[in-house]
Amino acid sequence: MPFTRTRRYTAIAPEYWPMTTLTDMPSPHTQAASRWLKLSILALFAGGFAAFFMLGGDQYLNLETIKENRAALLDYTENHFVFMVVLSMVVYTLSTALSIPGAVILSLVVGFLFGRWTGTAIILFSATLGATLVFLAARYLFADMVRRKLGPMMQKLVAGFHRDAFHYLLFLRLVPVFPFWLVNLAPAFTPIKTRTYFLATAIGIAPGSFVFANLGQSLGRIDNLDELLSRETLAALVLLGLFALVPVLYRRFRKPGQETGGSDG
Repeated sequence: MPFTRTRRYTAIAPEYWPMTTLTDMPSPHTQAASRWLKLSILALFAGGFAAFFMLGGDQYLNLETIKENRAALLDYTENHFVFMVVLSMVVYTLSTALSIPGAVILSLVVGFLFGRWTGTAIILFSATLGATLVFLAARYLFADMVRRKLGPMMQKLVAGFHRDAFHYLLFLRLVPVFPFWLVNLAPAFTPIKTRTYFLATAIGIAPGSFVFANLGQSLGRIDNLDELLSRETLAALVLLGLFALVPVLYRRFRKPGQETGGSDG
């Protein structure tokens, strides 16, 4: 039987990921093109992040400025609804992809302008798309370098995602104790599939998206972002995250050789 080599990333440690052989080595021209493409993508992300602060974006994306202009924003949205929906999606997607601080304020503004249901849909779609873009960019730009240099730390991270990538990421998304930008980036250096990342992200951020869109309807009464979420809301999100870990814990602690019901047909 002829040997067929697969390039799928299914191993649990970096040393088992596909190795490049001499026959797989790209030509110097291809290497140069790839290098320029990576530099261009990196420059695009870095330039966008820097431009936000150089143009004073942080002065507009703060709670006081939004509250002072909420009447004008609401009036403009009522007169240009479709345009504002598209603009909100573009701004939210780019801010997520560029890891610009201010996602909470953007979520509140979207909830204030469009209501809890339309606002939730806008936040959910835009945040998921932006997170997926930065995930793909990080994987393309840095995955090889990270796998070579992080060693044991990378092995543990990869092993965890290999066992149950969907539920691991779902837990990280549901429990609001990890920085959003970090959860966007870290899975890029594991074998998780893009569709699994997208689905777990969309499901995982759905509860939080609804919470912030709903809170946004009371934008005028919010004075401190640090006290935005009640203990009850945080406890509910943590509980959802723990439920996401149930399949992972079951697989880890079940007896050796035990199979799930119905596996024999």
